[in-house]
Amino acid sequence: MSVHELARSIGSSRLITDPAVMDSYRRDEAHLAEPGHPAAVMLAETAADISEALKWATAHRVPVVTRGAGTGLAGGGTAVEGCLVISTTRMRSILEVNPDDQLAVVEAGVINADISRAADEYGLMYAPDPSSFEISTIGGNIATNAGGLRCVKYGVTRDSVLGLEVVLADGRIVRTGRRTVKGVAGYDLTSLLVGSEGTLGVVTSATLKLQPKPKRAPVTVVGSFDSLRSAADAVAAVVRGGIGPSLLELIDRATLRAVDDWKRIGLEDNTAAMLIAQADGVDADAAAAAMQKHFEQAGADFVAVSQDAAEAAQLLEIRRLAYPASERLGQCLVEDVGVPRSKLPDMLESIDRAAAEHSVKIMTVAHAGDGNVHPTFVFDRTADGSVPEAVWTAADEVFRRALELGGTLTGEHGVGVLKRRWLSLELGEDSMQLHRSIKAAFDPLGILNPGKGF
Repeated sequence: MSVHELARSIGSSRLITDPAVMDSYRRDEAHLAEPGHPAAVMLAETAADISEALKWATAHRVPVVTRGAGTGLAGGGTAVEGCLVISTTRMRSILEVNPDDQLAVVEAGVINADISRAADEYGLMYAPDPSSFEISTIGGNIATNAGGLRCVKYGVTRDSVLGLEVVLADGRIVRTGRRTVKGVAGYDLTSLLVGSEGTLGVVTSATLKLQPKPKRAPVTVVGSFDSLRSAADAVAAVVRGGIGPSLLELIDRATLRAVDDWKRIGLEDNTAAMLIAQADGVDADAAAAAMQKHFEQAGADFVAVSQDAAEAAQLLEIRRLAYPASERLGQCLVEDVGVPRSKLPDMLESIDRAAAEHSVKIMTVAHAGDGNVHPTFVFDRTADGSVPEAVWTAADEVFRRALELGGTLTGEHGVGVLKRRWLSLELGEDSMQLHRSIKAAFDPLGILNPGKGF
């Protein structure tokens, strides 16, 4: 195998082989996933670059790991030993914003928030907004089928991807999907590739659905509760009432305390849970009033409704600070289970029970409106650097309980490395075999992101 051969093909300025420089490309935000040492890192600038790299990798049977900004939380962007890492962060052109068809065409390295900024000129927005929206790339969002705070109304990434340009393992460049509102010709390869975590191909650009921006600023409702159960009951009542919030987030006491200790924002210490909700439609006032009523009936000890944009931004910043606040307290295992929304109270109680039984600190936030819960396990590593067994035991109980409630191991972070051991529990062996067959059709040599996802 000669990396110099690849350098001659794509240009040496796009290839990094210095181990010290490559070190920053070895891992994503899943710090518990142990990275390997890449043979080289390619800074791709075009789909043609990636095509040449994959032809070379196929010829030499070199594993390939593709990465964007490295914000993933499941280890999907972790390097494997001797691999070629392909970074798409130089592919950051917004190729088209089409207001007539309400779509945008962007390269894989474009930052999520920049898409909405470009669309804003036309009164449009790109709806999916993961907490990392200011730093994560659309290619990474597509790889994990990322969600975000607005997904309760507007859906996850898959719901906003119309088509893709993808480089296959052997270097062929294919285009999937369409620019039309409807289209059913052939299998839905676009939806298959979204969420495939780089195991089926390398996404180089995407055609994205844009949404009209709401005509008015959202109305925000915030409520504090003296128990997680009552907050979850309020969520269930909002869903049952068919209100359709544009955002419905839950933050538990441990997370609120961590944010307050860090930012000194004056939160009440006796609050067990906070709900932050928004409504952005023409009926936003009526929806906010209905949510206020449901919060109060579920036992909220404080509820406020605001149309002030600055107040809303401050509240949402508390939610977005949840993960960095937990990181300040120790090592973190950030998890991502989803349950039917009616089962949210049971799921939250199960997380609390696992924390108490195993003496593990768990800080929980949730995209509560769609039942997607993020329990973050905070701990100190053992003397030999490993994760305490109690943490894995508690996590195992949380995952199994989510499945018992009819849920899923991951709502938006992906399987990556960290959740592979539980995947067959959710999918079953027959489904796992189908996944392996699909993988073999796209990547017969198994060089694309080996050891990840499926």
